[in-house]
Amino acid sequence: MRTGVWLVGGRGSVAVTSIVGAVALRAGLAEPTGCVTELPQLRSPALPGLADLVFGGHDVIATPILKKADALADAGVLPGRLVTALQPELAAMDAEVRPAPRGATQAETAALVAADIDEFRRRHELGRVVVVNVSSTEPAAEPHEAHAALDVLREALRGPVPVLPPSSLYAYAAFTAGCSYVDFTPSTGARLPALAQLAHERGVPYAGHDGKTGETLVKSVLAPMFAMRALAVRSWSGANLLGGGDGANLAQPAPNAAKAASKQRVLAETLGYQPQGDTRIEYVEDLGEFKTAWDLVTFRGFLGTAMRLEFSWHGCDSALAAPLVLDLVRLTAAAHRAGRSGPLPELAFFFKDPLGDVEHGLSAQFDALVRMVEGLA
Repeated sequence: MRTGVWLVGGRGSVAVTSIVGAVALRAGLAEPTGCVTELPQLRSPALPGLADLVFGGHDVIATPILKKADALADAGVLPGRLVTALQPELAAMDAEVRPAPRGATQAETAALVAADIDEFRRRHELGRVVVVNVSSTEPAAEPHEAHAALDVLREALRGPVPVLPPSSLYAYAAFTAGCSYVDFTPSTGARLPALAQLAHERGVPYAGHDGKTGETLVKSVLAPMFAMRALAVRSWSGANLLGGGDGANLAQPAPNAAKAASKQRVLAETLGYQPQGDTRIEYVEDLGEFKTAWDLVTFRGFLGTAMRLEFSWHGCDSALAAPLVLDLVRLTAAAHRAGRSGPLPELAFFFKDPLGDVEHGLSAQFDALVRMVEGLA
């Protein structure tokens, strides 16, 4: 069940860590630590094997994949011995991650993207291709009338003025090519009515948004605890410090605001109310590929007694995200093969801001994921 993985942002840290990890697993040089689909509850013959994944993609930068892998090894993200052992495979990947095409209109650009994906699928004789957005976070999309209806969108894309942000244009191209789409970022992606219509028209599934890898992962465990114990959360504030390319991008106000909103949404939807406080995101260049989060929660218990909880999280975003990317590809490809189309709310387990009306507690999300895999089998 050979399955293509088309990475938007294919030369970035998350993409290259995913590629190195998959190649290392295939060669028997690493264990699948962090790969949820390798848990006993989720192993299934319905899912394509990790060894069956074939990688390609687009990027706007030209850094060789091997050079990026070396940089990630120097930063402590990847074991240097793996990069050395996999040099031939990583060097060969350069031809598969192409420059992002650009046409005179967004319709032409989407057609060029779809053509690249289709050529990749045919050349490697792939059953399916999953397009995964792991590029930099975009600002929130400006509303446009073309976002509401597919026929209006198709016409607008032929005009000279861009109407879709890049993440949504890639979703459009993926659906047009008959491919499923996963947005691992908080960008708009497929979250537009016109794109939902196109996904149903083409019979393809999609999932998102914003991979849950660190502070929000902890929130999705702790917030249900407060709710189930009937404890009143009065405030929840967090400070996120991160380096790397993601941190540099989030130093810009518009992407920062989009990311912070995604991180806070889990609280209101789990607790049933929005406690005071917000999440602050700050770029600290010296942290490199790592991130640190500090959270302070104040709450009241029986007879109004005031209490507090504090936690800190120090992790490597690429190493936390990469196995989830592999999981999402396997699950989305299996859902497509089973005839699913439209949003996949059962994949909420992986996301800060999941699609659909879903539970936001991690345990309930995991149960839904197990039921999904059982259904696919």
